[in-house]
Amino acid sequence: MNDVAFITGATSGFGRAAAHRFAEAGWSLVLSGRRGDRLAALKAKLSEKVAVHTVVLDVRDDQAVAKAVAELPDAFKRVRTLVNNAGLALAPQPAQKVELKDWHTMIDTNVTGLVNVTHALLPTLIDIGQGATIINVGSIAGQWPYPGSHVYGASKSFVKQFSYNLRCDLLGTGVRVTDLAPGIAETEFTLVRTGGDQTASDNLYRSTTALTAEDIAEQMFYIATLPAHINFNRLEVMPTRQAWSAFAIDRDD
Repeated sequence: MNDVAFITGATSGFGRAAAHRFAEAGWSLVLSGRRGDRLAALKAKLSEKVAVHTVVLDVRDDQAVAKAVAELPDAFKRVRTLVNNAGLALAPQPAQKVELKDWHTMIDTNVTGLVNVTHALLPTLIDIGQGATIINVGSIAGQWPYPGSHVYGASKSFVKQFSYNLRCDLLGTGVRVTDLAPGIAETEFTLVRTGGDQTASDNLYRSTTALTAEDIAEQMFYIATLPAHINFNRLEVMPTRQAWSAFAIDRDD
């Protein structure tokens, strides 16, 4: 039987690129996302290479997640790699100007959604044992604060600590856990974050060389196919043209 990868948020960005990368290597795929039309188009394309099962799924709904996992067709039940990619950032304004619902949406998706999917697939991954892999998509925002990151950065810090603590609990099972933390990457991320502001997106990536979705998908595949005795606890990936800035200081003058 082929290895099976379960990828959330597969309709765009890192998730879609990961689907293509794993398909290139012959993995069977379980792809989930909220946009059924995009999932259908992705399945039509990738089914020419590998077996693909798609699920229109909101990872925030724990019962829907549990049902989707329980009802996986037999050929897709033995999930070897889980890519917890579904997530988003909203409201890049200062915290005091953000609507509470945007904070809740980020928490529900980036934290609760990741927990829901992980919990549902843990028994399968533990049963697989050696070489089974959980890849949680974090962010450099989970390690390095910046203005406007507020709950987004906090949610990605949760991803980091959740990954580390899973490693502790899964010791002896053979299951690996990695917090994959990208820096600036040119995807739909900024469009979603700004409510569809194309100018804001264009300005962010203007005159530089950001990471691509394919760059991160390549790291996902590398992590998933490492020898079974190797675990990357955290992999922080930035483009060469991105680095840290000085501390901000409020001055009287």
